[in-house]
Amino acid sequence: MSVLITGVGELTTNDDELGQLSDAALVLDGDRVAWVGPAAQAPDADERVDVAGRAVLPGWVDSHTHLVFAGDRTEEFGARMAGQPYQAGGIAVTVNATRAATDAELEDVLRRHVAEAVAQGTTYVETKTGYGLTVADELRSARLAARHADEVTFLGAHLVPQGWDADDYVALVCGEMLDAVAPHVGWADVFCETGAFDADQSRAVLVAAKERGLGLRVHGNQLGEGPGVRLAVELGAASVDHCTYLSGADVEALAGSDTVATLLPACDLSTRQSLPDARALLDAGATIALASNCNPGSSYTSSMAFCVATAVLQLRLSVAEAVRAATWGGARALRRETGDGAVGVLRPGSRADVHVLNAPSVTHLAYRPGVPLTHAVWRAGRRVVGGWPAGS
Repeated sequence: MSVLITGVGELTTNDDELGQLSDAALVLDGDRVAWVGPAAQAPDADERVDVAGRAVLPGWVDSHTHLVFAGDRTEEFGARMAGQPYQAGGIAVTVNATRAATDAELEDVLRRHVAEAVAQGTTYVETKTGYGLTVADELRSARLAARHADEVTFLGAHLVPQGWDADDYVALVCGEMLDAVAPHVGWADVFCETGAFDADQSRAVLVAAKERGLGLRVHGNQLGEGPGVRLAVELGAASVDHCTYLSGADVEALAGSDTVATLLPACDLSTRQSLPDARALLDAGATIALASNCNPGSSYTSSMAFCVATAVLQLRLSVAEAVRAATWGGARALRRETGDGAVGVLRPGSRADVHVLNAPSVTHLAYRPGVPLTHAVWRAGRRVVGGWPAGS
């Protein structure tokens, strides 16, 4: 069935030819966008929805989450707010809880958080394994994630488990664990950071994953300057995520590459880290994405709108730059911004992921921070939030 969405006061398409339109309309046909243009020229459709001057944009593309987990780390958060520093080792608390949880318990958490994100305008979600850290637990995490997320990333190299020698664990990740998980995931990631995996260990994981046909991602430069960015660029990773501490050489390397710098400002706030220099990245010509990093330890939010508002108010991006980073940028970080079924864009042939704001402009996302502005959402052509009578 086709749907004409008309009466759009401001339409953000992220399409090079159209960009942003006023008094616009679009037609959804099945799970694809069929037409975009001025409302006065809109073709007929089976159903007509008038959004009465509201702003419409692509659904958020959240390209970095950790949603397969159990347990709670409220105490750790409270300790950070009281002045204790963030340390990567806190991940072990979630690992223990996740291993002890049943499949049903893990799937309930996963389903609930995806639904929470969709209700706030997120229509395309990546999530990672990484809280199992045994072959069996990483495998079940991947299988569960594949039921609910659009993209699944293997993060067996999240932390060295208690009782393991680091090099022995890397050998397990690169061998038996990758062999088991690879058929169920599209990406592999590594936490290249002090307290997790060094450059040589990270390289071994990424090279092994690439040999198995997986796309590459890197957690890097979160706690300080380090090898993460350089390694990601060298190996052609689709993205390097965090990028909180970058040298001039890191910025230059990202600007000269196809690797997306994915910024996670909610995490930086929650861990009381410095904020990344988003302006330097954009001004140098690098591509940036914004993502939630939703996880129970360092960034327990699924709100991409919060990330956009933070990027505008604290990272000094314009609203248009932040919205593009949270839609097209996230899609680029997942290599899904082009071709048939592209996400993060609204153009003929793209996936019908539509986010209607209860506001006349995307500027309200930062102008009214913290206010729930999602009015309606279509995900792959199916209306999942909001509703109007047919023909309204």
